Amino acid sequence: MPQHLEIECKNLLTEDEFNRLKGYFKIADSAFRQQVNSYFDTKDFLLKQNGTALRIREIGNNFELTLKQPGGEGLFETNQPLTANEAAAMLTSAAVPEGQVKEILKQIPVPVALLENFGSLTTFRAEIEFRGGLLVFDHSYYLNIDDYEVEYEVEEKNSGEKIFIELLSAHDIPIRATKNKVKRFYDQKYIQLNS
Repeated sequence: MPQHLEIECKNLLTEDEFNRLKGYFKIADSAFRQQVNSYFDTKDFLLKQNGTALRIREIGNNFELTLKQPGGEGLFETNQPLTANEAAAMLTSAAVPEGQVKEILKQIPVPVALLENFGSLTTFRAEIEFRGGLLVFDHSYYLNIDDYEVEYEVEEKNSGEKIFIELLSAHDIPIRATKNKVKRFYDQKYIQLNS
């Protein structure tokens, strides 16, 4: 199963900032593709407590199960392709299919039988190559939230952060402490469950 270290810089944007960057980089609305992330955890957030996240990403008719764990300068990702039937079973009953992701979950340890589908986050995403990395424009909807974000995926954290900060500064966009999507999703889900 493919595994890699994900290093990315990210910043939440206002709608106006998002549209200004889109215009600057000449990104057409037709360049955005929809992806749906469905997130899983236990009722008492055992994965979250371990700094870990589990999701299914659906793009078109393709499904991928991803486990994200803390790792060095970023997040260590384990990716496992799913068939449509495996994805459907997991989305309806949180039945994790056999494979590397399930084996890692057992090692954490998280009782796989206690996992639940917490809901989904839909993102419209456009990507462009930018100064040795990948610049990603995301407009996301989840749990009554509508947000805009720019990410910069890089191989090396320090030089990537420098380029990213220069980009934000050049466009008069303030640096905002930005959690990744799964953390934003979980924080909102936790608020809903406890209100």
